[in-house]
Amino acid sequence: MPRHQRKISKTGIYHVLLRGINRQRIFEQAEDYIQFLDYLYEVRKVSGLTLYAYCLMGNHVHLLVKENEEPLATVFRRLGTRYVHWFNKKYDRCGHLFQDRYKSEPVETDEYFLSVLIYIFQNPVAAGVCRTPEDYEWSSRRFLDHETGMIDLPELTAIAPIAVIMQKERESPEEGSFEPMARRHTIYSDKEVALFMLQYGGVKSASSFQKLSVAEQQVLVSEMRDKRVPIRQIARVTGISKGIVERWVKS
Repeated sequence: MPRHQRKISKTGIYHVLLRGINRQRIFEQAEDYIQFLDYLYEVRKVSGLTLYAYCLMGNHVHLLVKENEEPLATVFRRLGTRYVHWFNKKYDRCGHLFQDRYKSEPVETDEYFLSVLIYIFQNPVAAGVCRTPEDYEWSSRRFLDHETGMIDLPELTAIAPIAVIMQKERESPEEGSFEPMARRHTIYSDKEVALFMLQYGGVKSASSFQKLSVAEQQVLVSEMRDKRVPIRQIARVTGISKGIVERWVKS
């Protein structure tokens, strides 16, 4: 199937999404998040990429960036190659880790920039991983009040001042974009589900889960569903597709 031509941003700013193949986890341990951020920092310096924001979730990454000296294709090919090589060596695996190419969406107005920024920051809240955006360890949201060198804070605040960002965050639940945690059903964090997998299946990661027999995987998935773990979260933590989880649950 031919690939669709990417939409070009007149501002050079894009919302970029990197997703694990078959929604597989691309971060198993804290070390993995740290290593990805190290590579992102290195590649950003080499490429001249402007990094406004990032959020690393278990099986995907959101970035708000501006293309400068190097095209995005070169930037993310370099980043992906470095991280996949490191990840495969660490977990004794081979093959692709990321799903197809990165996805990119042009960001051409200050208003849309702010909306995308809030969406990225709210991602772990919407997934039930934390209660507030600033609580999440693997997001740049917690660095808004001080310069760390990881993101280009002056460039970010020139478009969206911190006071404006915080005001928008307060408005988002009222607008219905993100449902407050207090109104959601009981949610397990990914760490809690991983501990459950260890307790009932003796596995600590998606990679080790996938080494179980299909029968053992089905039993463990059934146990998680009995605990009311959402299907999407089971897929995210185990690295198997949502469709397979749904089929097993129905059988």
